[in-house]
Amino acid sequence: MRYLMLVCTDPDYTPGQEDGAPDVEEWVKEMDGRGVRLMGNRTRPASDATTVRVRNREVLLTDGPYAETKDQIAGFDILECADLDEAIEVASKHPMAWEGMIELRPFWPDGED
Repeated sequence: MRYLMLVCTDPDYTPGQEDGAPDVEEWVKEMDGRGVRLMGNRTRPASDATTVRVRNREVLLTDGPYAETKDQIAGFDILECADLDEAIEVASKHPMAWEGMIELRPFWPDGED
């Protein structure tokens, strides 16, 4: 099953709170080696975001993210895991699970509404 793994910052986090947090390069190497990480990348800061809406056939643009929140998306990965348990195990090893937060969202299976 495929999962979108959203990697989010935590502005309340103080570096050094968690001893033994994994290194992101080591996480990437391990997950690529296991074949569960299909792709991923960092994203530009929320201040560089553009939100697009269409209302009454008019394209409306807003600078910045859709929602004003403390936590901001810092990157993403697409995972191919056997099940949610494996996706949780993979996410729990990511440094931002220790310093921010990870959100896992399953993809809709092909042909399913």
